[in-house]
Amino acid sequence: MSLHFVYTRGFSRFDYGPTHPLRVNRLALTAALMEAYGLLDHPDLVRVEARPASRVELSSFHTPEYLAALQQANNGEYRSALSLFGLGPGDNPVFKGVYDWAALLTGASLQAGLAVAEEKARIAFSIAGGMHHGHPRSASGFCYANDAAVMIRELVEKGLRIAYVDIDAHHGDGVQAAFYDTCQVLTISLHQTGRTLFPGTGEVNEIGLGEGRGFSVNLPFLDHTDDEIYIRAFDQIVPPLVRAFKPDILVTQLGVDSLFSDPLANLHLTDRAIVHACRVFKDLSRGRWVALGGGGYNVVNVARCWTLALAEMLGQELDNNLPVKFLIRLRDLEPERTLLRNQERLITGPARLRAEEEAKRLVDRIREEIFPFHGL
Repeated sequence: MSLHFVYTRGFSRFDYGPTHPLRVNRLALTAALMEAYGLLDHPDLVRVEARPASRVELSSFHTPEYLAALQQANNGEYRSALSLFGLGPGDNPVFKGVYDWAALLTGASLQAGLAVAEEKARIAFSIAGGMHHGHPRSASGFCYANDAAVMIRELVEKGLRIAYVDIDAHHGDGVQAAFYDTCQVLTISLHQTGRTLFPGTGEVNEIGLGEGRGFSVNLPFLDHTDDEIYIRAFDQIVPPLVRAFKPDILVTQLGVDSLFSDPLANLHLTDRAIVHACRVFKDLSRGRWVALGGGGYNVVNVARCWTLALAEMLGQELDNNLPVKFLIRLRDLEPERTLLRNQERLITGPARLRAEEEAKRLVDRIREEIFPFHGL
């Protein structure tokens, strides 16, 4: 089986506005770097043109009232009534084609999920997906439709058990809430603590309700968490829980706003941590992996990390020198950058020590409170 890369140049039609931190052009930049390295021409990769989700597909998670409001906003004209649905100035601006954008990225993630579920692909990657903050009745945190929740619900309807692991710096609150009371979906979110970052949720004591108790897992890191702290905690929590759960499909959200140079978060990771997570995901998935994009507000970081992720999926080693034809595109972004990977970072001081001690405390608590639900 092949790897499906779900993408369309049509994503570039949309724009949150000149001052908004989420730049849709990061997707085109990512595809350009992947192409420059020859990954999109790899014999095991199939390019899949993204198609929009239907209103019926979106309504599996989102309410009719919200979808109607989003469609009303599609012409780009703001009306005060839209604020009832989280739409308007600020995080979730009204722009021309906002409904079309939400439907298109959700359709792409559905295509990725179904390709793996129907065994047309062993891995599928939808870089526009991972909009994990969307709620049934409102937009939130730059997310108009929660593509991950829509897609996972579709897979659950097919009787599949899904493990969802989210490495975005922001807590995957919308996906967690969607499956908080079911044992059919295991959600694991590793993120910066909500005490210092939106959406303010994702504490370690959020472990699920009813049949879902023990199936929501949160590891909220303190600011200044570095690769060493993160990777150690990741390895102690994610592999044992996913293996014990035995999912039919692994779904991951690969947000890269956890990198030290991201403007919206305060973790201190490098691409080493992202690559490590992808290697583990590939092993854990046993050939049934759906990867989604997510956050990332330094567009060059997004392109680098998701290109490295795709290389891991394909088993390819990439030259650390960026391709010359891609360097031309960086002239106005990071003209001094010539290397694909970050240099190793050494973080010291009291803040780093606090982050290390807190990560250890949280790992111990998860082992004590969550692991028994899974026979560990």
